[in-house]
Amino acid sequence: MPLFEVLEQRGLHCCLISGNVAHRLPARHKTDVLDCQWIQTLHSLGRLSESFRPDADLIALRTLLRHRAQLVEPRSPHVLHMQKALIHMNIRLDQAVSDPTGDTGLRILRAIVAGERDPHQLAALRHPQCRKSEAEIAQALTGTGREEHLFVLKQALELYDVSTRQIEAGDAEIERTYSAVRPDWPDPAPDDQDPLPPNTRGSHSKNLPKDSPVHVRQHLRRITGIDRTAVDGLSLDLAQQIISEIGTDMRQFPTETHFCSWLRLAHNNQITGGKIIRSSTGKSHNRARQAFLQAAASVARSHGALGAFYRRLKARVGPAQAQVATAHKIARIVYHLLKFKVEYQQMSAEEYEQQFRERELRHLQRKAARLGFTLMPAGAVSWQARVSHSSRLEQAPAVQESRLSPKDSTPSFTLDAFMAHRQAPCNGHHQRKPHAQKATLPGQRTLPSAPQARQTTPEPATRSKANRGR
Repeated sequence: MPLFEVLEQRGLHCCLISGNVAHRLPARHKTDVLDCQWIQTLHSLGRLSESFRPDADLIALRTLLRHRAQLVEPRSPHVLHMQKALIHMNIRLDQAVSDPTGDTGLRILRAIVAGERDPHQLAALRHPQCRKSEAEIAQALTGTGREEHLFVLKQALELYDVSTRQIEAGDAEIERTYSAVRPDWPDPAPDDQDPLPPNTRGSHSKNLPKDSPVHVRQHLRRITGIDRTAVDGLSLDLAQQIISEIGTDMRQFPTETHFCSWLRLAHNNQITGGKIIRSSTGKSHNRARQAFLQAAASVARSHGALGAFYRRLKARVGPAQAQVATAHKIARIVYHLLKFKVEYQQMSAEEYEQQFRERELRHLQRKAARLGFTLMPAGAVSWQARVSHSSRLEQAPAVQESRLSPKDSTPSFTLDAFMAHRQAPCNGHHQRKPHAQKATLPGQRTLPSAPQARQTTPEPATRSKANRGR
């Protein structure tokens, strides 16, 4: 990779080939010289496909974002260690506040580590907007102060603070890298751009940058030309992760089908003998694919079109396949936005349901016309049409016995004959006769009569051949 980056900086077009692609092709003698010549021959014949790699400006941003994710991941166990030490001291901070790492929670934790043990003094550190009162918080903070648990709490809090400072330093470096990224489209002046709409989807995530979420949205719009956070399910964190993984130039993917296939969100149909024996997306470690799957999982309860699409597929094929299908749809939307530089138009769930109903109705009409029928809504036939239809039935002959061809209609009956047939009593073995009931005394139960025993004459005993001579 260092050699590749140096050649790329000098203006040479280099192709990054995956080892899996070359491994599937027939190999030659395993020497360095022959192997290089064989790879050159395969590349000249077009047998080696180039791996995707974003622009050089986005490579640095991708490296920093991946490093930030590696810093955020080990910070959560420190929070669990603090909660466990508090529970061992019978201090239920999780019942006093909703977030132990919030403003009120961190104040109480630092006071406990500093040596404060009075629950009322700790409860006085609450934020004015905290839901519970000081008396309730003081009751939850009443506990013991064992030295070993205080030592564990102190070290866990220090590790949490160290991870937080490293993440904040990484956010400052990411902000500087954003400013150095050059967009691949004509960057208009800041006065010519429309102001960003307010973000109505509130996020309570502790992993987002504290002081620069608005600046990150502005940088993403400057680089891509659109506001990608307007798409349902794409938060600020997922939006910058996707842009660092796939880049902004969609010319490397001819169509949205190629883009979804690269993400492993499209079905890989394995056909044998003209039949599909397996159809799955396959396994992939693509980080952009994981981001789209997270975005699809977050729209499960949204009131937009993507939420209605997810719920409709979940009821039919299950949550796993519905998540992949929704991620596929979000990926196609992002590809369209990046390629044509258009803003995302929000659609409500009611509008989506109406479009889906109209599409299903057109499908049923085409199917009915193909089968020779006319599709009409319920209640469209008037009462006069029904009366005229019944009068035509009365004027028709009773029964026409004729041999019908497959294209002929079924035999018709008159209305009087049909009603007489319905009202006629059943004859033969279908008509049941009432059983005679025996008279019983008051208070006496009627027992079912025992079936009559079948009288059979005993057969005469026959002598066996062995006893005939006796």
